[in-house]
This record gives sequence, structure tokens and C-alpha cells, in this order.
Amino acid sequence: MLISTRGRYALRFLVDLAENGRGEYITTQELADRQAISKKYAERLMAALSRGGFISARHGVGGGCRLAVEPDKCRVSDVLAAMNEDIAPVACLSCEPNECPRAGECRTLPMWEKLGGIIQDFFDGITIADLMKQSETPL
Repeated sequence: MLISTRGRYALRFLVDLAENGRGEYITTQELADRQAISKKYAERLMAALSRGGFISARHGVGGGCRLAVEPDKCRVSDVLAAMNEDIAPVACLSCEPNECPRAGECRTLPMWEKLGGIIQDFFDGITIADLMKQSETPL
């Protein structure tokens, strides 16, 4: 499992919107500037977050994006899934059903499945609201 830049920035953008938006639209340029990335990359992330239902976007003067979900209802696992992040610890668990020809006799598969469950439960248990509080209290 290796979370990509796309997944990490998506989470950072949502935290930024939650902390700075207060229900108002924030321009993509403002977000890009605060996160030190290009506007073009920020726009691609915003499009994916919009398709995932995490933000709403408005074009034109006074436009931008804002959270479409409450921070305490927005789970990290859902954001990572929307960004097509694979959090499986091993390749054979990346697809359903497991198509590995050795799955039936693999002695390590139950261990990897258990680890995958732990990872999923961990990300299921963290919300954007939790990430906002991170500087105050570590997870």
C-alpha cells in the first residue's frame, strides 16, 4: 500500500476547505496557493472530489468550491476510494474476488487479509473533522 500524491492532496484540500471555507466558496487558486501546487493539478483534484460528492463547485465570479459534506461525516476511507487509492497490503487483495492461483494454498493470505481489514477499519474510523483536530490531539 502506497497512498499517492493525489490521495494525500485530496485529503489536504478537504481539510483546507473545512478549516477555511465556513460554507463560502474558495477559489481553486487560493487552495493551490495554500497547498503549494499548480492550479491545473488543483483543478483536476477538485473535479474528482466533485464527482465523488465531497465538494460542490460553482463557476464564474464568486465561484470556487466548498465542502458538500460535513467534516465529521467525511471518512478518509471514502475519500481514498474516490481517488482510486488501493489500500490493500498486497497485490492479490487488490481485486475482488482474489484471482491469485495460489490463494487456495497460500499460508500467508489470512495474515494479509487481516492486515487489510485493520487498514480499512483504521481509515473508516478517521474523518476530515478528526484531521482538523490533529494538531491539537494526535490520532
